[in-house]
Amino acid sequence: MDDQQLTRRARGLAAAIEPVAGQVYFSPECHANYEALGFGPSPGDFNGVAGPEMESYFCSRGSVMGQVPGSVIAAAFGVFNHTMVERIVERGWRKTDAPTICRARDDGAIAQLRRVLGDRPEGVDEARTLLDRADADLEPYGKPLYAGLAALERFDDPLADAWRLADRLREYRGDAHTAAWTSAGLDACQIGVMSELYWGLPARSYSRTRMWSDEQYDAAEAPLDARRLLADRQLTDEGRAFREEIEVVTDRGCRPIVEALGDDIDPLIATLGRWGAAVRGARGYPASGPHDLADAAT
Repeated sequence: MDDQQLTRRARGLAAAIEPVAGQVYFSPECHANYEALGFGPSPGDFNGVAGPEMESYFCSRGSVMGQVPGSVIAAAFGVFNHTMVERIVERGWRKTDAPTICRARDDGAIAQLRRVLGDRPEGVDEARTLLDRADADLEPYGKPLYAGLAALERFDDPLADAWRLADRLREYRGDAHTAAWTSAGLDACQIGVMSELYWGLPARSYSRTRMWSDEQYDAAEAPLDARRLLADRQLTDEGRAFREEIEVVTDRGCRPIVEALGDDIDPLIATLGRWGAAVRGARGYPASGPHDLADAAT
């Protein structure tokens, strides 16, 4: 399989998985579960959906790795201001523990999928089988969020188990992406700056959700200007090629998933695509996410 075919399949699968797995961060059921644990409510509309509350976001997503400090969560997530993450997680762990919020996370995500798709959506058994095949032989080394999810229990219920497996594959790609941009010599703020421009967004817009200050942006952009990757807060041709190569390296990191699925990847993408469209239609995931913007950019 050449790089072009690998990229098409890896990105197609990632885009199909995203709203099915990523809906956990916008699920009203999750927000309600977290509020019951003492966290604040969703802060309100975020691109047409109920946005995540930061303490519960970091603690719930990080909980798959166990009761770890904020520094570990910041390192695993990669793209956030680590000082801010450490403070937020410290506050969050005063409210609950990792196993409790991890159950709340699972329960809320699965509940939203049931509400939108029903208990046994069309194709659920086949999708579960294919997701299981994609996950079966993956190695966890260098992939902290994937490793944490891989250690959690599976579910007997097909839809719940499909959710678990989709979440694993989503974080596997995310971990591979972090390895790609760090090995390319970027820091956390720099990859945020380059990604939003690569997606066609204004400078210092989407990456603001990662809690960077203007001073930190200035410090991050100066070396990118010096490397001729940026000019006037826009990607140069060299910068766009550089950022695309990071995505290609990420695709290569997902080769085991793509090869395990073979030609069955297209039916899986089709099924997940239908589910994702339904989730978006129910305002369970933003109408346009990073994978959509990346596809448009390329």
